[in-house]
Amino acid sequence: MEPREGSWTADARHASAWHGLRVAAAGLSYAVFGVGTVFLMLTAFPALWVVQRAPARRGRCLRRVFSCGCRFFIRFMRALGLLDWEVSGREHLTGRGRLVVANHPSLIDAVFLLAWVPDAVCILKEDLRHNPFLAWAVTAAGYVGNADPARLLQDCVAALQRGDNLIVFPEGTRSVPGQPRRFRRGAARVALGSGVPVISVRIVCDPAVLTKGTPWYRVPARRAHYRFDIGAARGPFKLPPGETLAHAARRVTAELERLLLVDERRRPFPVPRMKIP
Repeated sequence: MEPREGSWTADARHASAWHGLRVAAAGLSYAVFGVGTVFLMLTAFPALWVVQRAPARRGRCLRRVFSCGCRFFIRFMRALGLLDWEVSGREHLTGRGRLVVANHPSLIDAVFLLAWVPDAVCILKEDLRHNPFLAWAVTAAGYVGNADPARLLQDCVAALQRGDNLIVFPEGTRSVPGQPRRFRRGAARVALGSGVPVISVRIVCDPAVLTKGTPWYRVPARRAHYRFDIGAARGPFKLPPGETLAHAARRVTAELERLLLVDERRRPFPVPRMKIP
């Protein structure tokens, strides 16, 4: 029997109301992120500047505060029903002086990784380093700017050699679903130049959300499910005698692509759900 016309109208109204609630929840979460960042800049960070006079210890404290803020944000989004996640291999995110490389399907990948990778720094767009609210804090925390490519590599290697964990997305930007992805060789050059172990993090998000070019208010009908497959430390990658740096960078980049690129049309193999503190 065909459904009555009125039932279709009711279903459409229900779907529209549900979508409106999800858009409102997304807007609330991003507003909380912005307001929370400004609040930390005006309260916790100035207090740390007074209490911790040693620059190195102050930087570590700032990174812990950033990490706590990121953990609060992803939990808040989960509480609103916007996303959920599962993790395999989180025990590999230990130690100091690790290069953490990941594919980049969504805008908040870095937020997840900063929440979980201990004492981590990442690469920031240069305009964020000149933001009046953020500039002094991210500089003191040791985050790396990307204005000068040559200086960028030097700063990344220096961060790893002083014991920081560095998060890098070899794609350089968010991937576009359905489009071919190419890795830049910067991450490989950092791995070769620093001689530190490399940890791979393969990220899959279903359904795709916050992809490149997608506005924040384009919210899927169901919560986004993130899957993080964290590999054991590899390397260190070294430059063998007789091999040029350009050839070695291509070789290491190919290895990173093999570790990180995944056919997102297929469901990844199942793993037990881990509870993230």
